[in-house]
Amino acid sequence: MQHITLSGVCPEVFRDQALQSQVWRTELTLLRGERYLIEASSGAGKSSLCSYLYGWRGDYEGTIAFDGADLRTFKASRWTELRQHSLSFLVQDMRLFEELTAWENVQLKNQLTGYHSPERIRQLFALLGIEDKLHSPARLLSLGQQQRVALIRCLCQPYDFLLLDEPISHLDEANALTLASLITEEADQQGAGIIVTSVGKQLPLDYDQTLQL
Repeated sequence: MQHITLSGVCPEVFRDQALQSQVWRTELTLLRGERYLIEASSGAGKSSLCSYLYGWRGDYEGTIAFDGADLRTFKASRWTELRQHSLSFLVQDMRLFEELTAWENVQLKNQLTGYHSPERIRQLFALLGIEDKLHSPARLLSLGQQQRVALIRCLCQPYDFLLLDEPISHLDEANALTLASLITEEADQQGAGIIVTSVGKQLPLDYDQTLQL
């Protein structure tokens, strides 16, 4: 996938509202290989936007297209293919399985994709300072540790676009910088685009475009 196009897109819940936005009700094209920061106030629809792009929700007006193909025409098999090869998504609430260990949560995806070797995954844990949490149940990890585990999991696949919904909301500055460096390295290897949402704390990347939601 080379580009994502939004044409007059607006959440149905905002249908009767006047909006000042650089995303909603505009013509916007997001290109593979570029980095985008979507800044928003709470309740402006940033998580909704990510859910629309990932195909989880369709409660919007307008059209979202991948390489010119309307998302509303995609069948389940097409979404499965996209989520395996073209889109990876770090959700805000992380959605780890609490009783599984950090390692097991990551392996749930990597066993499906075979994308990273066990050695590389251990290296990712070490780079993010959580190597000692490999075999800890997710429920015992801090929110910041859970966020790093969820990020490793979403990197365990090929993708054309990486969707990151408030990826550093629970991280300090030092960990945010480490995370940004790792994301940059992994995305650059795939020539992928990065779409980041923020309500305040910004993932420190060199963005090609910053948009107000």
